[in-house]
Amino acid sequence: MKTLAGFLFLQVLTIAAASQPDRWQQRVKYTMNIDMNVETNRFTGSQKLEYSNNSPDTLNRVFYHLYWNAFQPGSMMDVNSRKHGGIAGSGGNPDWDDRVMDRILNLKENEIGYQKILSLKMNGRPQKYEVKETILEVTLDKPILPKSKVIFDMEFEAQVPLQIRRSGRDNPATGVRYSMSQWYPKLCEYDYEGWHPTPYVAREFYGVWGDFDVNISIDKDYTLGGTGYIQNPNEVGHGYETGPVKPPAGNKITWKITAPNVHDFMWAADPLYRHISKKVRNGLTLHAIYKAGPNKDAQWGEMLATAEKALPIIEKIFGPYPYNQFSFVDGGDGGMEYPMSTLLAGPSAWLHEWMHSWFYGVLATNEGTNAWMDEGFADYGTSRVRAEMNNQTGNPLSRNYTSYFNLVKSGKEEPLITHSDHFLTNYAYGAVYTKGSMFLEQLGYITGEATRDKILLEYYRLWRFKHPNATDFLHVAEKVSNMKLDRFREDWINTTRTIDYAIDSLWEEGGKTKIRLRRDGEMPMPIDLKVTFRDSTSEMHYVPLDLMYGEKPAEDNTPVKAYPAWKWTSEKYVVETSRKVADISEVEIDPSQRLADVERRNNRIRIPAPSRPF
Repeated sequence: MKTLAGFLFLQVLTIAAASQPDRWQQRVKYTMNIDMNVETNRFTGSQKLEYSNNSPDTLNRVFYHLYWNAFQPGSMMDVNSRKHGGIAGSGGNPDWDDRVMDRILNLKENEIGYQKILSLKMNGRPQKYEVKETILEVTLDKPILPKSKVIFDMEFEAQVPLQIRRSGRDNPATGVRYSMSQWYPKLCEYDYEGWHPTPYVAREFYGVWGDFDVNISIDKDYTLGGTGYIQNPNEVGHGYETGPVKPPAGNKITWKITAPNVHDFMWAADPLYRHISKKVRNGLTLHAIYKAGPNKDAQWGEMLATAEKALPIIEKIFGPYPYNQFSFVDGGDGGMEYPMSTLLAGPSAWLHEWMHSWFYGVLATNEGTNAWMDEGFADYGTSRVRAEMNNQTGNPLSRNYTSYFNLVKSGKEEPLITHSDHFLTNYAYGAVYTKGSMFLEQLGYITGEATRDKILLEYYRLWRFKHPNATDFLHVAEKVSNMKLDRFREDWINTTRTIDYAIDSLWEEGGKTKIRLRRDGEMPMPIDLKVTFRDSTSEMHYVPLDLMYGEKPAEDNTPVKAYPAWKWTSEKYVVETSRKVADISEVEIDPSQRLADVERRNNRIRIPAPSRPF
């Protein structure tokens, strides 16, 4: 059955690849053998890496990530974190990342992290390399030609750092022994923009698609969970067995795990882990691996049951989950996503981290340069799915709007296109979540929500397993909506321009009421306007934007009076109704409250009823 499932999975991927846009991608295949010493918190590893250069370029060097070298006093991560402690962030408070602060500076020799390269060969020949903190630069003795494949063989050793950020040992909050993320020398991505040897300073990741075969030898009493499919379940047991458990002799056991078509590999281990699972449909099992403790069984079991209910909603909006398993794993420092799995410091943040499986895991945009397309879209998905599960009415992103408005008022906002490591404050970086999620809500305001949902599904269908960028998404959105959206992208993503519209004035002329609208902000948008009358009837008016060369369809089957496009160079625009001023009780811009207008107080005018004569 496993062989058949694997064949069907690869067949689906082949069909998907054939129907997607044509963009070359590099390809990797990792084969790793790891021997873990739980007494010293160190392990030795061998890595065979098949690297396919599918690019049209000749490569004279390659780069690897050595993430754990960041967990040493004086590292770039350490210096950067301590610098932020001296900067004013939200509310004037120190701009710390509370998880890091100055903790790296105080690590002892047996608490630091490191990844040491013992040898490196390409096609059997030793290669010259230089460790530059968290980046390994390899100067090749022979170039890798276009459309060719080479094999790198590496021997390395590592020390698991004390839990600081994402990965590490002996988590002070949860007590989990090992959160093993960013744990192996990982080849950097080379794409149409070139190499991405991004030092590990703070935040996000970007990896090469490929297949993983990982063998992890560790003490028998440790339970593991994470990325991939366990190939020897009846040897390892620990809740994965499909029949009688027959462990090998000795104190250790080797977990044999494969993971097809992923761009990273995470695992976690603890001797007190509990493991429960739930088969939610044929071909998909959800796992929860968590530290034993009071009420933990009920909490994590309830999470799995809720996840099962959420899955059809997620897939309806964002597309099908393509793997055969997903693991929610107790560990890390809050919540962090990985292929087929997530690290969670408790089950509360499971939905946001699971939503990453669609955007980080399957679409896999470069999180460094476009963090908003991952964090923002996942945040949007979290709010949207939760609202549907709870039958919530109103804008599900209302809190994000408030956070965004506060950031604008603070004067610390930076463009979303800023690299995730280059934001001047951690506070400003928060916009990739809030403003990034609001991007999709603004898109729904522009195109109509039904069209926006078609865009999301088509984006996933076309670009899964392809590393799309912002232009790719906008191209899909334009084709589906038949609108031009480049100005929207430019203003919302590349600048800090804001939306601000107002009702300027209204008056009666020739028996009709004229309503003048005014644009005070730098970012032009189409406008929805609602006019409510004293007899409780209302009219919807819609003014498209000239730059978008299109109009959204009427929403909710509500009749709408449409107008010629508002030219973006004009600050004012007049609409009209055939009713008199005395008939009007209220005029409101954006009654749906989707428009991210930074000054909503001038969006609505209430007209008192005329005084009656004595």
